[in-house]
Order: sequence, then structure tokens, then C-alpha cells
Amino acid sequence: MERLQKIMAQAGVASRRKCEQLITEGRVRVNGDVVCELGYKADPQRDRIEVDGQVIAREQHVYFLLYKPTGYITSVTDPQGRRTVLDLMKGVGARIYPVGRLDYDTSGLLLLTNDGEFANYITHPRYELDKVYEAVVRGRIDDTALRKLREGIMLEDGMTAPAEAECLASDARRGISTVRLTIHEGRNRQVRRMCEAVGHPVMQLKRVRLGFLTLDGLKEGEYRALTAAEVEKLHEKNG
Repeated sequence: MERLQKIMAQAGVASRRKCEQLITEGRVRVNGDVVCELGYKADPQRDRIEVDGQVIAREQHVYFLLYKPTGYITSVTDPQGRRTVLDLMKGVGARIYPVGRLDYDTSGLLLLTNDGEFANYITHPRYELDKVYEAVVRGRIDDTALRKLREGIMLEDGMTAPAEAECLASDARRGISTVRLTIHEGRNRQVRRMCEAVGHPVMQLKRVRLGFLTLDGLKEGEYRALTAAEVEKLHEKNG
């Protein structure tokens, strides 16, 4: 059983707030009876729900993995008119939204879905889903900086959890290093701020893995649907 406004929103009727308004205005019926209570719960699989006389159908949950390029906003819309990740999701045929975020200048693995509960637990730090990034940073990173990243960094919004940090390569001539960082949190621009705090600003950043999911088989800007087995495995991980 779920709240009526949640069922309506998931079916694509309108936003959750607008659905609440439709209920209080007496425009919604469940099994023929008008419902005006916001706390009312229904079974979307068994109950007949009508809005202004039109029966709504529960939206089928869909799950996609996108290889996000740089230069796209991780949002459904952007008031400044910049390109969003939904511009890359042509032909999906469902009202989807990003799970978490990647910065405008960050590329890599991004999930999109219309399953709100799935999105919530994927992004919640208590589930400790690995988020693996490869960062090209300025300077030759040393063991001291790597140790600090592994132990946690004090940022303006508090101490970060310990991370896994590994130097993949250093280029003395160009004065850069490539670092792999594994974190479980999802703070705003966290990897960039952590690297900046140890004296190695990020020049390029890509998320290469989320849990067991990788970018294998995809080029920048391409996406694929998650398999049923992958979705089930994510639910098991976070259930």
C-alpha cells in the first residue's frame, strides 16, 4: 500500500505537490469513491484509480546506465538553458531522472530511473555503495597526500569518511598524476575538494564504477538499460 499522491506521481500524472492538490480538490476516485484525504493509501496493482474520470496506469520502472560526457548538467531541466543528461536519453519513452549527480565538468557513469525508492537507497551513504573515480590531478602526488585521502579529509562541511586512494601514473614532464579514488559518500564536488585539500587540484575527473557497474561497452554519450539481474543485485545489495 502506498500513499495516493505517490502512486499518481509515479504514474506521471503530475508532481507530488500537484497530485496532492488534485486530491484535496476532490478530482480523484479510488474504486469509484472520491478521496480527499492526503494520507489515503491504495494498492496500485489492485485498486482502480481515476483522475478527472481517467484511469491511471502505474508507470513501469525502468533503469538506465549512461556514460555522461562533460558539458552536461545532471538535472531534468536547467533554467540557464544548458544541455542536460536527458538530452542524451532519446527514445526512452519514460519520465526518468538522474540518480545522484555528476558535475558539469565530470564525465562517467550515471544511473537514471523513474523508481524513487531505488534512487534513494542507491544514493544513501549508509549502503556503502562504492563510487570509483579516476582523477587527473596537478602535480606529482606522493604517499603523504595519498595517506591523507585514505584517512579522511577535513572539509568545510566536515570530515570525509576514509577513502581508497591509489596513484595509477605520474608524468613528471607534464607535472600531473592520475589517481583512483573510491568513496561511499556523495557530497557536492567531494572528490575535487578532497584533492584540492591535499594540494593537487583536479584537471579531469571521471566516475568509472558504481558498485559492480562499469562503463564497459559504452562510449561517451551512450547508454544502456540495466538488466533484470543487475537491478535485482542492486536491490539485494541495498535491501
